[in-house]
Amino acid sequence: MEMGKATHAGGGADPWVMRWLEPLAAGATMLDFASGSGRHALAAAKRGLRVTAVDRDAQALATMSPRIERICVDLEAGPWPLGGRRFDAIVVTNYLHRARMALLFDALAPGGRLIHATFAQGNERFGRPRSPDFLLRPGELLDRCRMAGLMVLAYEHGLRREPAEAIVQRVCAVRPTADTAWPGRLD
Repeated sequence: MEMGKATHAGGGADPWVMRWLEPLAAGATMLDFASGSGRHALAAAKRGLRVTAVDRDAQALATMSPRIERICVDLEAGPWPLGGRRFDAIVVTNYLHRARMALLFDALAPGGRLIHATFAQGNERFGRPRSPDFLLRPGELLDRCRMAGLMVLAYEHGLRREPAEAIVQRVCAVRPTADTAWPGRLD
């Protein structure tokens, strides 16, 4: 499947990510995990979201707006840097560390949405990453969200043409609330 064109060349926010952040009210909390230079953190903060950006690159974090809470930490080792904090949205792009996925899912507040987009198997022919450690298996994001009890709003797997050709998976999933009506639920 070929995915629609994105217009985030030059480091701007990915329109697909922003589409799923759009319904959040000003003041909602968002975690940009593995934020890099903060393209999504900055766009969300401009929309009035209270943003926390987490990355290991102190220089990248230092370039962000002071309105954004910045946490510099090794994302893959040591204690979880967010304690028991919960967020209305969690954004993860171009990053995969399976050992932390359950912690990310747990950091979603009831009604909160996970927006995760990263590289998948088949990307080897387009460039980095090439290692299976950093490439999602077919349906992996979808399966992990469902196993975590999240309700999937959107899922795509296929060729992305812009800003560069890549094979990616992306998902938007919501942590249900007590009154969420699941399709097919018998009450």
